[in-house]
Amino acid sequence: MREIVRVENLSKEYIIGAREAAYDTLRESLVQTMRAPLSRLRGRNGKGNSETIWALKNISFKVDPGEVVGIIGRNGAGKSTLLKVLSRITEPTTGRAELYGRVASLLEVGTGFHPELTGRENMYLNGAILGMKKTEIDRKFDQIVAFSELEKFLDTPVKRYSSGMYMRLAFAVASHLEPEILIVDEVLAVGDAQFQKKCLGRMSTVASEGRTVLFVSHNMAAIKSLCNRAIWIDGGQIVGAGQTGQVVLDYLQKGAVAKLEQTWDDPLTAPGNEKAKIRSARVRPLPPREDEEISVESPIELEFEYWNYQPDAFLGFTLHLYTIDGTYVFAVGCAGERRPQGLVRVAAKIPANFLNDGIYTVTIQVVQDNASSVYLHPDILVFEVLDSVRVGNWFGKWPGVIRPRLEWISENVVQRGDHEQK
Repeated sequence: MREIVRVENLSKEYIIGAREAAYDTLRESLVQTMRAPLSRLRGRNGKGNSETIWALKNISFKVDPGEVVGIIGRNGAGKSTLLKVLSRITEPTTGRAELYGRVASLLEVGTGFHPELTGRENMYLNGAILGMKKTEIDRKFDQIVAFSELEKFLDTPVKRYSSGMYMRLAFAVASHLEPEILIVDEVLAVGDAQFQKKCLGRMSTVASEGRTVLFVSHNMAAIKSLCNRAIWIDGGQIVGAGQTGQVVLDYLQKGAVAKLEQTWDDPLTAPGNEKAKIRSARVRPLPPREDEEISVESPIELEFEYWNYQPDAFLGFTLHLYTIDGTYVFAVGCAGERRPQGLVRVAAKIPANFLNDGIYTVTIQVVQDNASSVYLHPDILVFEVLDSVRVGNWFGKWPGVIRPRLEWISENVVQRGDHEQK
């Protein structure tokens, strides 16, 4: 069987501060003309030297028809660059990527749709780009609309859609127009929990129909449930490939970097959307320690701040805790209440002698009206709980994800006749 995707020695180099070649507008051309003398002056003064970075370096792999391949790695590892090369959005610097079949890509909100066109018009435009006839698109039209749940807004220009609505329609179109290869980048980061579940179900259906899926996600549970093979990229290179469970485990154990605190002071670059953006996340032992070491005997405080951009919104907050291998430990929610626009701070405490030693990841979610997800951020914190308690001569690993200290009562019980000689 011939592979449907073949990547050989693929590399992509970027010049920091430079743009890729593109079709310029008249305005952009005039701006470049005005900048040219200044650019030459910087070059003569020795200040025009550009730095380069290799987003991908000698990537090689093959994918067979019908495979669902997960691509994992930290932010900035090169995953999205790889998908852009495979989708023909950007050209590789060296090497080659060959794809045999019709490709549909869902890379980020905004890709593939014309903002001035309506949802209906963009559906037909996307189908035409994929090489489909109008009759083929007509046949799938009702399914796409039903999946996206956007029937009321089909004749509204998509520039007026929220990011969640945009992603609903984009995923529905990409997954229903019968591509041989579906390329998806972190689709589960947008939308409510119910829609995320529908996305996973649809990708599973696409795979069962013999189509090929390349799926980038930070959600390891989704990668493990959907993909039969995984590729781990770090620093623009493949550092692991093979059976999904083992690759994910290696990535989590070897590639996990403790994230005890993250802060985004600038709302423009903070993660989130037009409804809410995350400002900070922090985990620490109580009382605070200079070395920030958390043990099984430490109470743990998790504190988060986010900007609410909606006036008088009824917002709640949920915290999801996982072990490093993706086992769900618990989910807990903060009661919703009316919030004015501005910064919101929420905090939760995990009691001492509750978690077992090990590495844990934290996913957070801002929830509106106790029903829909405003924003979900996976793996925002990663922390390790160390073992500081030994019982008797036991020095092995205690099983389980929790390790509570319970009150025990131990006494000798003498029943009638037990003390008599028989």
